Amino acid sequence: MNCQDVRIIELPAMRVASALGFGEEPEAQAWEIIRGFAANHGIDLGDKAVITYGFNNPVPTPGNDRYGYEIWLPVDAGVPADAPVEIKDVPCAKYAVTRFTGLSNIGRAWKELVAWFEDSPYTQPPNWHQCLEALRNPLEADPEKFLFELYLPLGD
Repeated sequence: MNCQDVRIIELPAMRVASALGFGEEPEAQAWEIIRGFAANHGIDLGDKAVITYGFNNPVPTPGNDRYGYEIWLPVDAGVPADAPVEIKDVPCAKYAVTRFTGLSNIGRAWKELVAWFEDSPYTQPPNWHQCLEALRNPLEADPEKFLFELYLPLGD
């Protein structure tokens, strides 16, 4: 990955609905929770302006097929929590961001972004914040057509 593939952004503070899945396919569990929440609150996941963010929580461990995955859906101030969905306030943060297509490419894209970071002048933030996987087309049925952005936190 070369520098043209990475952009530096400041992700603004946001209020998010957070859904957590846990097991052998936690992404699917978390997605079902977020889909139901969005439907109950009139949020159109097909709207191009809607972006969801996800990450492992807790991360997979060697020899264990069970792990967690958390998905954040930005919401307006008036949207309430509905269990099991929680509402969280996420602070503003600086990220290196790259974009790619296809779920099968996610591991390679993360490795390339980390390699870019290691050769960059940037440092880790002193108060580490979450790496994120943004899905830009959450209603796409074909995983190889998923449009992702990876967010790697940066210090100054």
